[in-house]
Amino acid sequence: MSQRIAFVAAQTEEAAAARVELVARYGDAPLDTAEVIVALGGDGFMLRSLHRHMARGVPVYGMKLGTVGFLMNQHAVEDLPERIAQAQPTLLRPLEMQATTEAGGDAEALAFNEVSLLRQTKQAAHVRVALNGVVKIEELVCDGVLVSTTAGSTAYNLSAHGPILPLGSQLLALTPISPFRPRRWRGAILPAVTEVRFEILDHYKRPVSATADSHEVRDVVEVRIRESRERTMTLLFDPEHNLEERILNEQFEL
Repeated sequence: MSQRIAFVAAQTEEAAAARVELVARYGDAPLDTAEVIVALGGDGFMLRSLHRHMARGVPVYGMKLGTVGFLMNQHAVEDLPERIAQAQPTLLRPLEMQATTEAGGDAEALAFNEVSLLRQTKQAAHVRVALNGVVKIEELVCDGVLVSTTAGSTAYNLSAHGPILPLGSQLLALTPISPFRPRRWRGAILPAVTEVRFEILDHYKRPVSATADSHEVRDVVEVRIRESRERTMTLLFDPEHNLEERILNEQFEL
């Protein structure tokens, strides 16, 4: 018996039309009884879907109907139940961000790709970097700095010249964005159990924002980041187009 499928689509004409066609062929289970969610769109929509449906605990199978589809499978109407049945699962653990703001408030958010800190003005950010409570860089002068998961290592992290991390490696990438000092520091690869703490120096003159995927917190003074051990999401990929293979191939793109 085929699985109960719920279809969700990005707010584009192409994704909406694809959803209508797929629902007409396979039906559309209510989200609270679905055994798998099919997300139609690009990577941005997939990230939103992961956040929105994480509490349901069901796997997500994406089909590319957007500009970027690194987290998606190819779009096709035929044989969808068979494709889902043969798909390979990839377990994702999000980052947990805890941020303290200049006003004294606390904010929490999750990130499946990365947590990034960025300067809010023309002034460069001055950031103290500590790992597991030990200061490693007393003052990082930069446009920003980010911590990336393995799945997110080919996104913003790669654009900032960070390393590509193989899935299952239990690693995080710590990558500066346009660093000025220390001049020779280009980032670090960390065990996934590492707790990263950023302290914003001179935050009144040099304000910084923190963003977990798409959730932004302005005027932060301290940000703590660690990989979640309790919360997970499962992505499904066609065997010939799985995420681990794409991350491997990305390292040989010229």
